[in-house]
Formats: sequence, structure tokens, C-alpha cells
Amino acid sequence: MSAALIVRSIGPAAAIQDLGRAGFMSAGLTRGGASDPTALHEGAALLRHAPTCAAVEMAGMGGSFEATADIRIALTGALMDASIDGSNVQWNASHLLPARSVLTIGAARRGSFGYLHVANGFDTPKYLGTRGSHLSAGLGRLVVVGDQLPTCVDTSINVGLHLVPEQRLDGGKVRFIRSMQSDKFDAAMITRFTQTKFRRDPRGNRQGIRMDFEGDGFKANDQLNIVSEVTIAGDIQITGDGTPFVLMHECQTTGGYPRIGTILPADLSKVSQAPIGSTFTFELLTFDEGSAVQARANVVLDKLPKMVKPLLRDVSTIQDLLSYQLISGVVSATAAPLDVDEGNKR
Repeated sequence: MSAALIVRSIGPAAAIQDLGRAGFMSAGLTRGGASDPTALHEGAALLRHAPTCAAVEMAGMGGSFEATADIRIALTGALMDASIDGSNVQWNASHLLPARSVLTIGAARRGSFGYLHVANGFDTPKYLGTRGSHLSAGLGRLVVVGDQLPTCVDTSINVGLHLVPEQRLDGGKVRFIRSMQSDKFDAAMITRFTQTKFRRDPRGNRQGIRMDFEGDGFKANDQLNIVSEVTIAGDIQITGDGTPFVLMHECQTTGGYPRIGTILPADLSKVSQAPIGSTFTFELLTFDEGSAVQARANVVLDKLPKMVKPLLRDVSTIQDLLSYQLISGVVSATAAPLDVDEGNKR
């Protein structure tokens, strides 16, 4: 029997998520997947498995999980207090969860979505080829108390790694490029959009997030006659009252509201992770500039496995131990070597 995590308590919007499913747009299904895909890459780096492995996505609130066997875990995304049998453990790190011990995860202190990873991912049912839930499409379901979440086979024992994540939990600057209806917004309107400070509105979910702001609304020329077209996560729609609405990972596949632009995938996690009230500014890039930024971000994700560090350095694993010159700095706690006569040195 494989190992599993027994859910003893859980927040109201936790679900199994992965990087989503591609290839179903023509059937009316967007990719879906984790609200913060970068967190899946970080968990994969900490546990040395593929970023496609499924994890538990916890929206705002964690839960408690009992291990049926020794399980390697990692914690990434929104910062949440975590402990194993009452002893605090570090976030953005990997740990051993011993058999019959209980992992407790609290509410988010920064950010919105935290992630609980197990080595090689959860071995839960697949829907259209992947394990990630797409709740708006009826694929999968929320995690509930009493669930036993099976884990995939793991033969490694390595834990105690950590990394320093990129800053994406507090809003900030979000870069976007022109979209299919950007030319319907005049230059002055786009300039005002990039000069406006926005706040994350309470109205938002995995389908989209509303941006609040002060001042007049934004509008496109001939806005009422725009034909519905394909939409993707990251599109910034301008609704009828002139309010920007950022489409997220479970958005609809088509829409008739004009889009002033599309957020780079590298920055979309800033929108999903930002708590209510967080502030944003939007920076417009050319297509070539945006492509270069996204390419660099992809390289960083690929290099994450090389960026993890041990939580505590184990001397048995330091290959260049002799280069540390551990003896040369040793001094006596009782003798004063500068006061010793040269002739009496031993």
C-alpha cells in the first residue's frame, strides 16, 4: 500500500493542482492549473522531481495532515506558519514528515495561495490526462476532511533543502503586452492605464480578479460592437463600467469585452498571489521586450534545482571541506598568545 496524507482539517478552497492541461481550448476548456505555477517549480526543485507533479493548493488557509508512512514534503507559495507535531518548520523548504506525525499549516501571512508538495507528487485520479482540478469545468473537487491523498512511490531520502523565492506575494509592477483589441484604445487611454495605481478588489477567484482604482473608467473605441474572441489567462478585459478584470487560470475560452493587453505569464502569479488591497501598476512592453523578459523567466525556472541550498550544512556532504581551513582560526580560551614570550612557545 502506498503512503498517503490523511486530511484531518482543511481550509475552504483547497484542491489538487498541477500545471494544467493543454489542448482543450477548442472544446471550451482552458488550461487551468495552479494559481501560482512558479510555486510548483520551486517544490519540484526542493524535492528533485518534475514540476508537473501534483500538489495541494491551499487558498488563504492551510490544514492538518497525518502521514501514514515517512513522506518527504516541501512547502512553497504564500507564507504560512507550519509545524510538525508542534515543532515549527521552515517555509520554502523540504522536510521529512515521519509516519503518524501531523503537519499543521495555518493561515497565509503573505500571499494568497500556499502549496503542499510530496515527493513525486500525489497519486490522485487523472482528468483528461492530468491530476489538476478545474472546478469551474467540473473536473475534480475540493479536498475535504477525511480524504486520504495517496502519494507516488519515492525512493529518495534527501530533505533539508531551502530556496529564496522571487518576490511575488505583495503585488507590485506587472508587465503586459498589446492584445487583440489594444488598438481600439487610443494612446492617451493606454498611457493613463499605465500611470494608474490599482488595488486588488475583493471580487475575484480562479476565473478572474477585479482591479479597483480611483478616477474615470477606461473604455475602447466602439466598445459595444466588439465580437467575442478567444481569451486566455492574463488577458486584461475592460468591463462595461470601465473596470479592468484580469482573467485567471480557469477563465472562459471566449469573451466580448475589449482587452487592453495581456499580462506576461512570468508576472501573472503576482496577481493571483496578491492579497486583497494589494497595489499594482502596469507596464506596457513591446512584443519583443515581453518575449525577452519571459525567456529570462523561463531560464530562471529551469535553473531552480541548482539554486536550492541545505538548511543546515552537513560536514559529511561538503566536498571541499579542507578549503574551509577550520583549524587556522582556533584560539585558546584561557591563554593570551600575544603575551607569550617567543622563547616559551610550545
